[in-house]
Amino acid sequence: MAVETDVIIIGLGTGGEDLALQLLDAGLDVVGIEPNLVGGECAYWACIPSKMMIRAGNLLQEAHRVSGVAGRAEVIPDWAPVAKRIREQATGNWDDSVAVARFEGRGGRFVRGRGTLTGGRTVSAGGDEFSARRGIVIATGSKPAVPPIPGLSEVAYWTTHDAIQADPLPESLIILGGGAVGCELGQVFSRFGVKVTIVEGRDRILPLEEPEASEIVAAVLEKEGATLITGVMVEKLSGQGDQIEVITADGAHHFAEKLLVATGRSVDLSELGLEAAGLDPSSRFIAVDDRCRAAEGIWAMGDVTGKAMFTHTAVYQSAIVAADLLNKEPPGADYETLPRVTFTDPEVGSVGLTEATARERGIDVDVVVKSLPASFRGWLHGPGNDGVIKLIIDRAEGVLVGATSVGPHGGEVLGLLSVAMHERVPLERLRHMIYPYPTFHGAIGEALGAYGRGIGTVLDPGFQPLE
Repeated sequence: MAVETDVIIIGLGTGGEDLALQLLDAGLDVVGIEPNLVGGECAYWACIPSKMMIRAGNLLQEAHRVSGVAGRAEVIPDWAPVAKRIREQATGNWDDSVAVARFEGRGGRFVRGRGTLTGGRTVSAGGDEFSARRGIVIATGSKPAVPPIPGLSEVAYWTTHDAIQADPLPESLIILGGGAVGCELGQVFSRFGVKVTIVEGRDRILPLEEPEASEIVAAVLEKEGATLITGVMVEKLSGQGDQIEVITADGAHHFAEKLLVATGRSVDLSELGLEAAGLDPSSRFIAVDDRCRAAEGIWAMGDVTGKAMFTHTAVYQSAIVAADLLNKEPPGADYETLPRVTFTDPEVGSVGLTEATARERGIDVDVVVKSLPASFRGWLHGPGNDGVIKLIIDRAEGVLVGATSVGPHGGEVLGLLSVAMHERVPLERLRHMIYPYPTFHGAIGEALGAYGRGIGTVLDPGFQPLE
């Protein structure tokens, strides 16, 4: 006999856990199924511990910037307190007992195991069969993607899990992948004395961002001692002991003590039993509508939907799924103004379309670029003021269709731009806002002011705002 419940959630990562607590608070019976740690990647191996690492690296770099501005500082990196803080404060030594107790304390039934669909409303997990009165939600997340490079399977490579748990740090590290994760972790380890090499097959790091962002972050990484290799693919890997060899297509040989694979993430649907509910297990992602419905009585959310592999996407979707399950007629999901932040130093915040994508779509755009060191706050900030504000403007509609904020607190500055895009605020309204002086987000007003005067691009590193 199947155990009846209102909702079955397969996967209790950040999004699944958030959904479960919403439903439990609304009085529903919920069965939550998770084979790994409740809270998922974000809590234990990604967002939370990595930002602790980044914060530590940023503190070191700020201390280096004291010279010539506020005196002198001796900087001695020490990874031990960082590793201790990750174990004790972020991950609880990779123990999810608090999260499980929170779920069960709110009335949920927790099953440690893998959930498999056995029908449109039934799931098998942990040796039991469960039947959902209202529906099933699939939120099983993703895993690190491992590229099919000859020799990789014979090498003791790291994924992000190993990088987050590293203690002590290696002397040298090669990172495959120059996207957000590769750049963030590469910068952290470099700041703690690791000899870092980042290999990116495309022609620049952060290839999904604006070229200006890639250029700025690349210059900072190289200035801090990292080696960047772009526009060349890895052909072969080999390793013995504590030395790994990476051979690239140009014939170059690169050596390091450790290898981190940071080439993205992938979704595996093969073991979910999707065919029992009429869904295709060979698909790359689970297709959903604007209410995250995958089939009658089945919802999917988070990475498995392929909309965007961010924690904030999963949490956004969890609110939509919760409302739908509670018959509250939720608004349809809208990903056009989905923001993203790369937490390098400087931070890269982006929302909407890049200039290239907007032009590919045939949008008649104006582009305004404001160098952050040429802004009032950037000039005052001094060392560590690398950055830019880039606005992509739909000329016909008079609204933003894309924006990038690179610089100190670039992700925070992005907030204003995200609201402007989400609400389609006319450029004239943005131009006539009062921006507090002197702030980093005030550079947006400076850029819009220049645009209003007919200046399409503002790049003036010699700008003296007090003259």
